[in-house]
Amino acid sequence: MNTPHPDTRNEHIAFIGGGNMASAILGGLLRQGLPASQIQVVEPFAEQRARLQQQFQVAVSETPQASLSRATLVVWAVKPQTFKEAAAQACPHTAGALHLSVAAGIRSSSIAQWLGTERIVRAMPNTPALVGKGMTALFARPAAAAPDQRAVERVIQTTGDYLWLSQEEQLDAVTALSGSGPAYVFYFMEAMIQAGLDMGLSREQARKLAIGTFVGASALAKDAEEPPEVLRARVTSKGGTTYAALSAMEADDIKPRFIRAMQAARQRAGELGDEFGAG
Repeated sequence: MNTPHPDTRNEHIAFIGGGNMASAILGGLLRQGLPASQIQVVEPFAEQRARLQQQFQVAVSETPQASLSRATLVVWAVKPQTFKEAAAQACPHTAGALHLSVAAGIRSSSIAQWLGTERIVRAMPNTPALVGKGMTALFARPAAAAPDQRAVERVIQTTGDYLWLSQEEQLDAVTALSGSGPAYVFYFMEAMIQAGLDMGLSREQARKLAIGTFVGASALAKDAEEPPEVLRARVTSKGGTTYAALSAMEADDIKPRFIRAMQAARQRAGELGDEFGAG
């Protein structure tokens, strides 16, 4: 096991909610050397509690316990519609903690009101965090100063890359772009696999080709100095096969429709804040 970072030796991290995103962060912390004894999870569903205990050997409870008061960082990995109720149950034990929310849409002002603290960081991660390839955007309220931000970075970097935002409103756009983004990739993979089947490939052949193409193209885009439109142009010879495919997409207005879809996701993120925020 890795040696814990000196800054983490007195850290105790509590997770409110033990679903996929909490599991991704929790697993990353353990891989980086944080002892399981310094982690606890509040998870209302018995089946999920059993899975967490078996997989990670961490303390898990159905409801917030007094032991929550030792947490230096509380990670809120709950659904937006349950956040307010969960906060009411936990806040008597978490007054001295830094709070990190990964709940979509719920604004930090609502969280501050529910928890009675201003030391709040909002995060919008995505599911590739499960394999250490996540992309997370972060916003800190003014009271979450540099030491708090470094503590959050130590946690989030176990799941992949991150970037800080200066305006909380940008998190709705991040939700639409990268938060929901893996689903768009999977959607296009589905279409490519189905096309492969329709054109005579086996499912396994089509699957390997589709996934390999996304992995390779993403790696190329990440390492290249040129923007994606230049990379696209390099493989699009006029009159060739790629040109035929892209021309068909242009004729069907795929790009503007795709952009409108992400705008719909951003709008829904804002609606979640209005619907389930402070009140």
